[in-house]
Amino acid sequence: MRPDPRVGEPGIMRLFAALFPDAEAVRELERAVRPLRALPGDGAGRVRWTPVAGWHLTLAFYGEVPDELVPTLRGRLAAVAAARPGCTLRLAGGGRFGDRALWAGVAGDTGELMALAAAARDTGRALGLLPDARPEYVPHLTVALTGRRAPAPLAPYAERLAGFAGRPWTAGELVLVRSETSPEGSRYATEASWPLAGGRPG
Repeated sequence: MRPDPRVGEPGIMRLFAALFPDAEAVRELERAVRPLRALPGDGAGRVRWTPVAGWHLTLAFYGEVPDELVPTLRGRLAAVAAARPGCTLRLAGGGRFGDRALWAGVAGDTGELMALAAAARDTGRALGLLPDARPEYVPHLTVALTGRRAPAPLAPYAERLAGFAGRPWTAGELVLVRSETSPEGSRYATEASWPLAGGRPG
């Protein structure tokens, strides 16, 4: 699934690079996540489920990008896409970042995924958008978040998601996404996209 290109206003450039699973992979994960919404316990009602239409794998989060840097960022990401092949991935398993975020894991050609993420992050560092320090990249798709003041225990959710195994899909397109916050949560719009070398849109 792809973000709605109509969302957002010109000049608002909170950007990140991402891959989007194909529609069938999203439907499979949605079916696995649906029962989790009904789990009883302390987490019920305090978990905010991310919109299915925006599910993605973040490669590099650039934050607020000055307008004058956007063309350069686009050009360099186009070069990254032209140099990296498409890869076959599967959404599989699940985990959590403490009690803040619940995610589905990624299997398949993760070596190529890691290399693509490293190239996208190096692009941000070269433009001063990311710090020099490189935290470990964990391929994942966030399906839920909890409140900062009263986080919900996510272990039961992660345990239920651990056995999930989705079908393979081809990640053949690198997408630069514009993110905007609203009372309803984040909304995404495509800023630009490029086919990966030898790949096809997923």
